[in-house]
Amino acid sequence: MLSLLLAVGLLVAAFVGYNVGGATTGVAFGPAVGAGVLSKLSAGVLMALCFFAGGWTVGRNVVNTLGGRIVPAELFTLEVSIGVLFFIGIALLVSNLFGVPASTSMTAVGAIAGLGLATGRLDWGVMGQIVSLWLVAPLVAFWVSGVVGRYLYPRINRWVAIDRSDGGLFVLDRSGVVPRPRLGPGTTPREAGGALTVIAIGCFMAFSSGASNTANAVAPLVGADALGMEPAILLAGAATGLGALTIARRTLETVGNDLTDLPITAAVIVAVISATIITILSALGIPASFVVVATMSIVGLGWGRATRTARLSGTVRGERPGMTPGALDADETPRIGSDGSGVDGSPGEPSPPIGDEEPEELPTSSDLFEPGRTARVILMQNFVPMIATVGAYLVFSVAL
Repeated sequence: MLSLLLAVGLLVAAFVGYNVGGATTGVAFGPAVGAGVLSKLSAGVLMALCFFAGGWTVGRNVVNTLGGRIVPAELFTLEVSIGVLFFIGIALLVSNLFGVPASTSMTAVGAIAGLGLATGRLDWGVMGQIVSLWLVAPLVAFWVSGVVGRYLYPRINRWVAIDRSDGGLFVLDRSGVVPRPRLGPGTTPREAGGALTVIAIGCFMAFSSGASNTANAVAPLVGADALGMEPAILLAGAATGLGALTIARRTLETVGNDLTDLPITAAVIVAVISATIITILSALGIPASFVVVATMSIVGLGWGRATRTARLSGTVRGERPGMTPGALDADETPRIGSDGSGVDGSPGEPSPPIGDEEPEELPTSSDLFEPGRTARVILMQNFVPMIATVGAYLVFSVAL
């Protein structure tokens, strides 16, 4: 028979998963929703399915790390597990109420580290490994994105960038016995392909989120042997899906419309690089922050785009290219197709070679980030894990 204490633990774990869904759905599908290629409801459904897939496959490694490597597994009694999950959930709830996608992994690690500090049982070797990779991963994202921005962005943009037409992308053709999807009125194959690409990248991001964040909701209960691995992943997936379909609407609005004017091409590049890094770290059992990695990827991509105005020889001589706020907006409308023509069939012009672009060709009319909201996001992303760490330390210092 289910004990009352275990029932409370399951409810708290579900509460954490619910807030994980709210915090991470905007990061994964905000660009697709903001571009108008996906509704908030569809984003929530895809988030639920892909998150569960990531947790069921790769996420087990991170569950083992949070459930028994940062602190000894024997510390996770059912009461302690409920306390840790409570602090994770409260911290994430604060971020969701502000409509800001906080780092769930940093919050979970912070709460468990607070327990370790309070009991003197924190494994500093494991924490050092995690923190070291927290520092390395954003740097890797920056430099990889910088290289892509400098050398590959225009070519990728010709493949990915889309112009949205009015109406739906697809409609159902009911003329036959079985309804079949076809392109909507005015939808070009290029537009449909670009939209599907953006959605697929969002699914990949949701998968990487499940790989990294499933542990945040259930690892303490697994460490306490109060819940098996498979039931725990099912619980986390269901709770996250519920959060993705409800509270995530606020973070979808923040990321998709308010925070940034990031072009579709740049969003796709950032998503692929960031999700790949997070998935690799999750396979190694390292909980990592997708938000931080993605932010550094955006900065690196913008820097790489800006450096296209200078050749390497000029840089060696000390000539520094200026970084314009709108650097990522350059070439947003492809000027040349794969067959040498423009996207509308008219003759196009190839992108200038590196060093031939002028700084004024990188538009400055729209900023990459909206300063006020970006400052709020950065503040909350550092404040939320601190709430979990300090709260757990203070309570467990007294209670244990």
